[in-house]
Amino acid sequence: MIHSPAFHPLSLTTGARRLVLTLAALLALSLAGCSAMWAQNPDSSLKPVRASAVDGQPSVMLDGHDVVAYFTQGRHAMGQAQFSSVFEGVSFRFASAAHKALFDQQPAKYLPQYGGFCANGIAYAIPWGGDADSWRIIDGKLYIFGGAGSRDGFLLDVPANIALADRYWKEEVAGSNSFVQRSKRLIFRVPHYKSGAEIAAEVAQAKAQGKLP
Repeated sequence: MIHSPAFHPLSLTTGARRLVLTLAALLALSLAGCSAMWAQNPDSSLKPVRASAVDGQPSVMLDGHDVVAYFTQGRHAMGQAQFSSVFEGVSFRFASAAHKALFDQQPAKYLPQYGGFCANGIAYAIPWGGDADSWRIIDGKLYIFGGAGSRDGFLLDVPANIALADRYWKEEVAGSNSFVQRSKRLIFRVPHYKSGAEIAAEVAQAKAQGKLP
């Protein structure tokens, strides 16, 4: 779910907004720490990714959760270090040797969309969040969300939100530094931006009308 900052950048002049953006990005970079910075922004085509440093491995997808289990078991499951693969500079852990073998044969099939970041966040060009237990497989692709609220917000209009997320991922997020991109789009919001409260209200209305379970 995307939270609305109290500061409103549109009240500033163009020059001031640029200065604020620069300072915010630098602050984000300084607060992120080297470990988190490297984990989410490996030097590979997968950058940025929802990854973290785990047990000496610098960039582990989804904190070590098994991306294959979503497809084979219909649930999230923690992987084990003994069953791991490195793909494009990112480590993937699996619950079994069989899952590792499936991934090694077709890694692209099991990669979470948008680097494993919250798909609803990417619809706002914000690479943020991504909880292993909040997910959906849609048309054979794995989408991760930053919690049930973000997932339900995305499900309000799946085709439109996938189109938005695909667009922003391609045009802005892919290849960017996750911390800089996040800071930028939390200040300079996309035209269709909705706060967490607005999304929650729409989800509640849709559930009351039986449009969402």
